[in-house]
Amino acid sequence: MYSRAAAPRAACPARVSAVVACRPLRPFQRHSRPLVAPCRAFVEQKQGGAPGKTSPAPPAAAAAAAPTAADPVAASAFQRPPRIPPAETIVMEGFGWESCKGGNWWKVVEGKIPALQAAGITHLWLPPPSQSVSPQGYLPGQLYNLNSKYGTQEELLSLNRKLLEAGIRPVADVVINHRCAQFQDENGTWNRYGDDVTHQGKKINWDKWAITCDDPVFEGTGGKDSGDDYPAAPDLDHHNRELRDSLVDWLNWLHKDMGFEGWRFDFVRGYASEYCREYMERTIGDDVFHVGENFVDLRWEGSHLDYNQDAARQKLVDYIKGAKHTTMFDFVTKGILQEAVKNTEYDRLRDGRGKAPGLLGWWPDCACTFVDNHDTGSTQQHWPFPRSHVMLGYAYILTHPGVPCLFWEHHFDWGLAKQIDKLVAVRKRAGIRADSKLEILAADKDMYVARCNGSVVIKLGPRFDMPANLVPRKEDGWELAASGQDFAVWEKKQ
Repeated sequence: MYSRAAAPRAACPARVSAVVACRPLRPFQRHSRPLVAPCRAFVEQKQGGAPGKTSPAPPAAAAAAAPTAADPVAASAFQRPPRIPPAETIVMEGFGWESCKGGNWWKVVEGKIPALQAAGITHLWLPPPSQSVSPQGYLPGQLYNLNSKYGTQEELLSLNRKLLEAGIRPVADVVINHRCAQFQDENGTWNRYGDDVTHQGKKINWDKWAITCDDPVFEGTGGKDSGDDYPAAPDLDHHNRELRDSLVDWLNWLHKDMGFEGWRFDFVRGYASEYCREYMERTIGDDVFHVGENFVDLRWEGSHLDYNQDAARQKLVDYIKGAKHTTMFDFVTKGILQEAVKNTEYDRLRDGRGKAPGLLGWWPDCACTFVDNHDTGSTQQHWPFPRSHVMLGYAYILTHPGVPCLFWEHHFDWGLAKQIDKLVAVRKRAGIRADSKLEILAADKDMYVARCNGSVVIKLGPRFDMPANLVPRKEDGWELAASGQDFAVWEKKQ
């Protein structure tokens, strides 16, 4: 992803700091075989089995006694808010890397609903809901088992119901590139799946046919992988119609019975965009906010970030063209913005064609902009935004086109709620949308000035004296709406 030899680029946006969490270190870096251990741990924890022994399929009596996936009256109990155009979305990532600790995260979030509502949040991205080998949820096993390290299924259902009543749409973190197997085959390889929870729709007790044939560890017999390999768990064969039907059944259950109103697709670089498109079209639909995570590589010259990042931008654009209905996290804008503020290189914020850098400049209504998330920041600190300039980052994404994604820890744990909420309010009053017009008025080393939607002007950078022709004048209706270290925002009163 963005690894650099030295610490500032933090050796990568590895998804985790420990092997047990099993997130990839770099997109094309292969792990050693011991990384199968976390998936093996799932079986040992469940059955007390020892590695190397073939595990039998669950007996029929156990299957008959299995819990049920859904509350039959859950769907009718939801008071779903009206759908809004994706361009008007303001989303928050509703967790950090350590939120799984304590086992009561769903209750914690439920207690913050009034604050989320007051902040103007339209969508809340929640962590992966299913039982998982890794406590954070990114090594799912039993998809229909929603008793996880974040809390129980009943607590999640209560949270989603109350979010919807408050006008906040819950977004599920969907991990479908890979799935940890529950049983071993005759060779001792973990590639046979159980289905322990009673549910409607297709069974998910798959065999090695569900795993790609070119997976280097898990000996699948399915088709070739349609994307990048994920070394820590079996890669699923999305070419297989039966597998896709099973995933569609599960996603529809999450939507209809559990109240989710959008998908955050984890590691979309692991499967083809056409399948991402199918999962949206056959479930919630194409007129809501969805977002994909494609952690693209940026181009570096030693420790210097290259000014031209068109190759990374193009990768995001290509996936969007295939997926059609999703936004993408704009890792390119994040990388450029944090280098600009860290090194006083604000000239980075205008490309050679006078547009914003990153996906934001090429396809703003499909760019989900962000300052940090649970991978780049939080306790992992793999690729964090400079801490002293975090509010400058929010000033940028909340006054620009694109779909802004806020981070829970910045809002609630860092004490930045008041400042962030003020910028969100400015964005809403000014009518800024993902597709609003952006005019870059200046992009010098020590100063950046832009006007968005004709109603907001932002100045970034340490230069104190702006040229007179760029200063928003009070007699023209402009008022200072927010300010902080190295930034100021003016709003034009109507």
